[in-house]
Amino acid sequence: MVPAKKGSILFTTSACASIVGLGSHAYAASKCAIVGLMKNLAAELGQYGIRVNSVSPYAVITSIANKIGRVNAMKGEALMQAIGNLKETCIKIDDVVNTALYLASDDANYVSGLDLVVDGGFSIGNPSLIQSLSQVYNSS
Repeated sequence: MVPAKKGSILFTTSACASIVGLGSHAYAASKCAIVGLMKNLAAELGQYGIRVNSVSPYAVITSIANKIGRVNAMKGEALMQAIGNLKETCIKIDDVVNTALYLASDDANYVSGLDLVVDGGFSIGNPSLIQSLSQVYNSS
């Protein structure tokens, strides 16, 4: 990429890098480290025309999680819809893929050093979370 004076490097990290309390300390630290590496590389490689970005998805319910018994896909999606900021929708794998494709494309030709959080607005403040938690605590 350096000799060609162009290119795009894309990391996948997690919303845990910007929203506290979503994962374990070790998981959050590792994801924050990736974001830090991305920013350092963006600063270093920009002089060569190389863009460096990252995508940080929120919880994506996948068939793999369902198969290993960690999350029931239907219940997981219902939970994400209940606590999500964007109602009547749930994050899908294609949402993350399309974000990555954008960042790697010429449409993002002047975007570098960005950690794009794909969380449906969850990280900007979520009154639904507070409402959901109050319902859980009030029903016990």
